[in-house]
Amino acid sequence: MSNEVEIGRGKRGRRAYTLDDIALVPARRTRDPEDVSVGWQIDAHHVDIPVMAAPMDSVMSPATAIEFGKLGGIGVLDLDGLWTRYEDPTPLLEEVSHLGGEESIPFLQRVYSEPIKPELITARLAQIRQAGVVVAGKLSPQRTQKYWRHVVDAGVDLFVIRGTTVSAEHVSSRAEPLNLKRFIYELDVPVIVGGVSTTTAALHLMRTGAAGILVGFGGGAAHSTRQSLGVHAPMATAIADVAAARRDYMDESGGRYVHVIADGGIGRSGDLARAIACGADAVMLGAALARAEEAPGRGWHWGSEATHPDMPRGQRVEVGTTGTLREILHGPSTRADGSLNFVGALRRAMASTGYSEVKDLQRVEVVVSPYRPS
Repeated sequence: MSNEVEIGRGKRGRRAYTLDDIALVPARRTRDPEDVSVGWQIDAHHVDIPVMAAPMDSVMSPATAIEFGKLGGIGVLDLDGLWTRYEDPTPLLEEVSHLGGEESIPFLQRVYSEPIKPELITARLAQIRQAGVVVAGKLSPQRTQKYWRHVVDAGVDLFVIRGTTVSAEHVSSRAEPLNLKRFIYELDVPVIVGGVSTTTAALHLMRTGAAGILVGFGGGAAHSTRQSLGVHAPMATAIADVAAARRDYMDESGGRYVHVIADGGIGRSGDLARAIACGADAVMLGAALARAEEAPGRGWHWGSEATHPDMPRGQRVEVGTTGTLREILHGPSTRADGSLNFVGALRRAMASTGYSEVKDLQRVEVVVSPYRPS
């Protein structure tokens, strides 16, 4: 049965769904929430929860990456960000929180024009490594060829190449593009790359040897890609499409498993369970963690798209503060809006549907629901 709808006599489009459009169906068997396992293994690294922290300056500093790692997740530091451009970016982060709306984009463009300092890449990653947690750093595809050696030499455990959209077949007449297949196979560390939102694009990235694929395109709270470029990928459908690519690639490669990580649109605790139900192995949280008391953004949230010198496709948004990092991840919660205790909510969703392992939750029955949050 075709899922296409007629937009007009000359155009048809496939119907796609956001995470808000779907719901998990309770099963005949339920479990005690304390009896389920929410651990996640990627490559040689086992962590207690299937959650990564987005590499955004409003979310992660070296200190919060360490704290996040101690709480059981993987904090990813933005190596394109302020922490590798300035010895102490704290005054700038403070200033961002006091800007008026019209001042924010020009200010961000200016402070992010400061060159990246390779010695700061080494120093920040060394600081995280000394804390004994998983060390993960992110570069944009445009800067990977220039700075990757500094990242690898610093002893990173997971190398994240993250952009608004990343393809294995980027074409440019101005410069030699990054050859992801050659690059990833030559590295001694696992690479997570994205974002992508289609089966074909994901399959091409999986063939490069990536350990994980980030799914998402302009779906986060600080993005304005849909308004600026008219491009958007509803997350439930995007995750399911990339999960299908993983299945096809397993058949093609003789069983090699590539992790699918939902990146964008995971704003509330219910979104975590729904993303896994659609096929994700883990999620990357941005705005949800920007609400932490420890977050460098001090209740404000922005991404690298907002700092582009020519075509900003993001904005600084006020997300407020709801609790500590521990409360956002593990509770206890004093709110009923899904902004606290993400891991506790995942445990209860698994218990209600009868699954004891996160991977098994991918098999849960889902329905398309007309519900829309107010």
